[in-house]
Amino acid sequence: MAARKRAVQKEPTGASEPTRTISEPKNKTKPGPKPKPEEQPIAPAKWTPVLAIFVPLLLLYCYGIFYGYKIESELKNSILINAGLSFVGFWVTRSMIPVASKFVSRRNLFGYDINKKGTPLGSVKVPESLGIVVGIVFLVVAILFQYSNFKADSIWLVEYNAALASICFMILLGFVDDVLDVPWRVKLVLPSVAALPLLMAYAGHTTIVIPKPLVQYFGKSIDLGWVYKLYMGLLAVFCTNSVNIHAGINGLEVGQTIVIACAILVHNIMQIGGSKDPEYQQAHAFSIYLVQPLIATSLALFSFNWYPSSAFVGDTYTYFAGMTMAVVGILGHFSETLLIFFAPQVLNFLTSLPQLAGIVYCPRHRLPRFDPQSGLLTGTKDGTLVNIFLRLFGRRSESSLCIGLLSFQAICCCFCFFLRWILTGWYK
Repeated sequence: MAARKRAVQKEPTGASEPTRTISEPKNKTKPGPKPKPEEQPIAPAKWTPVLAIFVPLLLLYCYGIFYGYKIESELKNSILINAGLSFVGFWVTRSMIPVASKFVSRRNLFGYDINKKGTPLGSVKVPESLGIVVGIVFLVVAILFQYSNFKADSIWLVEYNAALASICFMILLGFVDDVLDVPWRVKLVLPSVAALPLLMAYAGHTTIVIPKPLVQYFGKSIDLGWVYKLYMGLLAVFCTNSVNIHAGINGLEVGQTIVIACAILVHNIMQIGGSKDPEYQQAHAFSIYLVQPLIATSLALFSFNWYPSSAFVGDTYTYFAGMTMAVVGILGHFSETLLIFFAPQVLNFLTSLPQLAGIVYCPRHRLPRFDPQSGLLTGTKDGTLVNIFLRLFGRRSESSLCIGLLSFQAICCCFCFFLRWILTGWYK
């Protein structure tokens, strides 16, 4: 969850006003309606962090698509059409966030940044749950692309619609969580419910390829049947909740999603270029069709969520992002690689497990301690990767801490590519 404290709306006491005994002039006009307080616009988008991610990604993307790998023209055109729609989605999201922030603020969906308590920024009302904008624009882009790319008899259409249904379901449940603030036990169940459309529509294989060193013991492959679908459901639960608990500082939730999604995009391009199997290529292209809109819309939100944040993403975004990445990993058939991309989230989950399981006391906000005098964060004893990072490397500012954590995320993704290169031909 974001580092914010939810504002609580005061309820009326119900006590009636005492009756006035002083007579008023009969010709006195009734007071008109009180003017609404002037709504403060949110701070403008911050383009520096967006360009720092977008420019290297664009160069790498163009090299992979046009020069690095030979991709069939029809498949390449579909990928580029999807990229064009995603670019439009970026600008629509960028334009809609300031508008949506006014509506959520009117409904008291705003919070105060705990990591800035004691400073002027700590008393600023920050609109919350703006991940709903990203989710809606993502769905619109995905549906428009479906209309222009998939034919009515396409074998991928059922799974594509099932994927969108699961993502849409997760956006709805995430927004419900933001409004009702449901307990943690219920949060663990929500992704399982949202993943049902995908699990019911999944018609792919349920076999796993055995690593070559173990072939003599188990054979070349094993059909897991319903166990594989159970694994898919558990993967969706993990991806969704792992993004949600690896949070607490400005830009971390959206930043980790962008880094992982960029790694997924590069991985898919490499797999398409290195294979001649049409079905295998289409599976990874399917993943690209969902990842590109995710990156584009998330970059727009990142421009407002970067330090100092002028928009909180809410559980709506973390659930939506986690489910989307789980869906592309499942339907793209690279769930093992996806888990390595999620290495920091796995580590954060393992270190958080004693508190999440109730073995060790777990406060509501497992955040670092903020010093308003120096503006630095100090790590606490809570078992989160954020606090562990601060205990290992010392006190840091919030922006420096986020850059360090996102750099660690990128290093883990690069290690995954190195590991795949080392094990190619030996492991599988």
